[in-house]
Amino acid sequence: MKAIVQDRYGSYDVLKLMDVPKPTPAGNEVLVRVHAAAINAYDWHVMRGDPYVMRLLSPAWFGLSGPKRRIRGRDFAGRVEAVGKAVTQVQPGDEVYGDLSDANGAFAEYVCVPVDLVDSKPANLTFEQAAAVPLAGTTALAGLQGVQPEQHVLINGASGGVGTFAVQIAKSLGAYVTGVCSKRNIDLVQSLGADHVIDYTQEDFTRAGQRYDLVFDLVGNHSLARLRSALTSTGTLVLSGGGVFDGGSFFGPMSLIIRSQIVSRFIRHRVLVLSVTPGQEHLAALRNLIESGKVVPAIDRTFPLHKVPDAIRYMEEEHAQAKVVITV
Repeated sequence: MKAIVQDRYGSYDVLKLMDVPKPTPAGNEVLVRVHAAAINAYDWHVMRGDPYVMRLLSPAWFGLSGPKRRIRGRDFAGRVEAVGKAVTQVQPGDEVYGDLSDANGAFAEYVCVPVDLVDSKPANLTFEQAAAVPLAGTTALAGLQGVQPEQHVLINGASGGVGTFAVQIAKSLGAYVTGVCSKRNIDLVQSLGADHVIDYTQEDFTRAGQRYDLVFDLVGNHSLARLRSALTSTGTLVLSGGGVFDGGSFFGPMSLIIRSQIVSRFIRHRVLVLSVTPGQEHLAALRNLIESGKVVPAIDRTFPLHKVPDAIRYMEEEHAQAKVVITV
């Protein structure tokens, strides 16, 4: 089968379309014929091995000189082709979607995945739309846990992959939502239901005087002190910044996360650093939101499998709106 393979860290040229053996499902796994996959910030982090500290902290994915898992990609949607002997929840022909987590990647014609990491594809979505959901949707869902009706929520990075889901999920919870993005993305964020949109090139939300019950930071472009200044006295700060590549760094966006974990012990605000664990429960919750019409995946553009390097370049350099999807 064809797959996008990486054996060393580097720029886009380390990603190669190659023939690799078609996987065989173990007892608790399903073999899925992939119809679509999605690009995440995670993919370029692994591609580049950046930030360098991740090579020490995430041994399941990051080796010292190259990634432990050769095939890139996490999110997928497709049809079940075969199931392991212990699998009873799905059968060949079922349409599914999911997040591969620590398994080999989704930029391939076939993937084997534990059955508890897949769920039925939302009936009202195409494979391309469904592939855009798992990691970004699960991150948004986790970051907004506990949000109550009429609370004020700010999403920094509202036009990105996670941000577009977060705006819609926060609205479904009854919150008053402020999205932060660039001028060119204001219409998109408004179309997703944001009550107010801030153009960060014209206004710094941390200095505007407005206070929020929850600030969901997906960018990492403000200090911890500035982010806290935008919170109410009992507010919550949620950190899940993907960052951008700036030539390589030891800590990168993790420097903010590390500082927050130290400081959070001594401040009144609640500071949460997201650590998202994919699973069927989250996928089912997202499917319910999608099939009820409360959430619609937003897709910037699609690329074919052999154009994965171009897709990652587009996401990284052009600051793509919403999700970038791979067709297989």
